[in-house]
Amino acid sequence: MAPLPASPSSISTASPRSLLHSNSSEWNVVVQRNIKSSLLLLLVLSTVFVFSVVYSSQGFGTAATREANPLVPGEDLADEQPIVVADEVMWQQNRARLQPSPCHPQTRRLREHLNNQEIKVGTQVEEKCDMSMGKWVREPKGPVYTNQTCPTLPDFKNCQKYGKDPGHLFWRWQPDGCDLPRFAPARFLDVVRGKRLAFIGDSLARNQMESLLCLLSQAETPTDVYRDAFDKFRTWHFPAHNFTLMAMWTEFYAHAEPVIDADGKPTASFDIHLGRLNANWTSRLPGLDYAVLSGGNWFFRVNYLWEGGRRVGCVNCREANLTDFGIAYAVRRVVRAALEAVARCEDCNRRGLVAFMRTYTPDHFEHGSWFSGGYCNRTRPLEEGEVSSEHIGWELRRVQREEVERARETTTADGSGVRFGVLDVTKAMMLRADGHPGGHYDKRWVRNASDCLHWCLPGPVDMWNDVLQQRIVEIAPPPVVR
Repeated sequence: MAPLPASPSSISTASPRSLLHSNSSEWNVVVQRNIKSSLLLLLVLSTVFVFSVVYSSQGFGTAATREANPLVPGEDLADEQPIVVADEVMWQQNRARLQPSPCHPQTRRLREHLNNQEIKVGTQVEEKCDMSMGKWVREPKGPVYTNQTCPTLPDFKNCQKYGKDPGHLFWRWQPDGCDLPRFAPARFLDVVRGKRLAFIGDSLARNQMESLLCLLSQAETPTDVYRDAFDKFRTWHFPAHNFTLMAMWTEFYAHAEPVIDADGKPTASFDIHLGRLNANWTSRLPGLDYAVLSGGNWFFRVNYLWEGGRRVGCVNCREANLTDFGIAYAVRRVVRAALEAVARCEDCNRRGLVAFMRTYTPDHFEHGSWFSGGYCNRTRPLEEGEVSSEHIGWELRRVQREEVERARETTTADGSGVRFGVLDVTKAMMLRADGHPGGHYDKRWVRNASDCLHWCLPGPVDMWNDVLQQRIVEIAPPPVVR
């Protein structure tokens, strides 16, 4: 029988002299086995250590960056988005649902890491749902507020007070392929806590601000902070949430002056200076967190276009020796200039401003206009076939969307901190010929007129803020888990 190899313990206790006389081949076998085992163990431990360091550092780095910079351009947010519930009460009852999924921490880090690899770089507001196309469906619950529960509702939009049929109140916009959640006032205020939001544009921008005021007043009564001498610039504040809401008036974004007639009186036409923006709104951009730009309706007048200190053309003028460039051209020029100004705003870049373009919405005058017998007495939304595919509103919508895309590409290239998004409400509002005041307003202020341009409150205009809420919630940081 061959002798058994010496055990490690016997080898370690043997004297040097006995080792010299031992069987050298057996000793070599033992030493080689021990060396190989040690090297293998060392290799395994090193591999495990290196892998754990690299892997944990990747997860920590991603989490830290997202927590510190939730609105970094080109980055998506954590995959657990805040849940927008059907109404305010359900939101309060379901706050517990906002907790992150109970996955193992390493599994979550890996999932976030893999999701990050698929992020499309670009300074834009990611749209989880295309809300631009859809239909109006019955909504038995009616609006979030009434003309009696909104303390800030202006008389000119209080259609129910002056006898309008309430049928236009019981509809909601249903996008194709997804849902548009009902506005939740407490939820919205929670998301915009400490922020500043401005509606920049004409009287329809003001209309949207008045709608948002009514909606939010169901959760907190706002304080009227400021109005200018002409009531064109307004500021409201919600002290419990430190949220500021503003309206900034501009008919064309560009600097414009009324055309003076032979008697020295201003006319309804304007000289629009394409190369010069109106400083009344651009000077107020710094400090904003959200801006909603809109417009287009003032371009349907006879207006004159100026560039380089001289008149270069017109819109709707039909004058000899003067080129009529058309409404879409003029809208494109001023929208492009406005978005470029927003992108160049240094303080806006540092603050991470999110700028939305609300698309064009048409009037619904039939058989006339404001003072010429026009009316809008529909009692339900239009059918799809009743909306013309040739309506200029589609072209203006396309221009606005194209200019937003151009602004996104520009800001992506230069690393701007401003993000751009779209509130596309054109189709939805083309169908709502039933939602205007018409003749349902206080005749002590204006006689023999019909308003088929602005929107009743409450009414279809509230849908604009449903869309705004959804877009803001999509980009808001996820709730902090305590």
